[in-house]
Amino acid sequence: MSIGVLVVDDDFMVARIHARFVEQTPGFDVVGTARTGAEALDLVETLEPDLLLLDVHLPDISGLEILSRLRREGRDVAVVMVTAERGAEAVRAALHGGALQYLVKPFEYADLADRLQRVAEALASLAPAAGGSGEDVDQSTIDQVFGLRSAGGAVPPELPKGLSPETAALVLAAARDRGEISATETAEAVGLSRVTARRYLEHLVDTGAAEVRLQYGGAGRPERRYRLR
Repeated sequence: MSIGVLVVDDDFMVARIHARFVEQTPGFDVVGTARTGAEALDLVETLEPDLLLLDVHLPDISGLEILSRLRREGRDVAVVMVTAERGAEAVRAALHGGALQYLVKPFEYADLADRLQRVAEALASLAPAAGGSGEDVDQSTIDQVFGLRSAGGAVPPELPKGLSPETAALVLAAARDRGEISATETAEAVGLSRVTARRYLEHLVDTGAAEVRLQYGGAGRPERRYRLR
């Protein structure tokens, strides 16, 4: 059974490209496209898609507001934010609003295909429990659904005192987006102090989720650069 996708983007050409990417991905079909928030909400009602590829910046309603409305209405449609918005506040809002993935434009087909695959695995892992059977799922399945596993390592279920899973997920997203990142760059991307950002990055190194290299420049200490494994 294929996963029906509604593509929401106000740029017609971008929406066409994203729709083509979806159609190239086995197990996914585009059921519709929307260029405004109001149109997206109407099509969710009529088409009942399994997944939204949702932009943040729309001409009438923010994609983040759409996500919030869907959750308030109790709609369980999966959401992947696909946007040029890099602000830490927007990323936090998407995370707390229940988006499964957050992908920054522009991107290559492989980037979207990777996120779609993770969504498919999460939805498939819960399929036996659908329909009100009351079937339990184990912790590893729960971790997968809640995004604790990723291509670039995992957010460990137990973090040191003072570190939160939500912020750790933001740090992971920033590291994945940049490929290689410093504590200063992480602090700017996520909205943390440099010292706090470094604590998260060093914890990823300690748990084996990331590796660090020293970049030597001019005078002074070398810069620590972090890359997810």
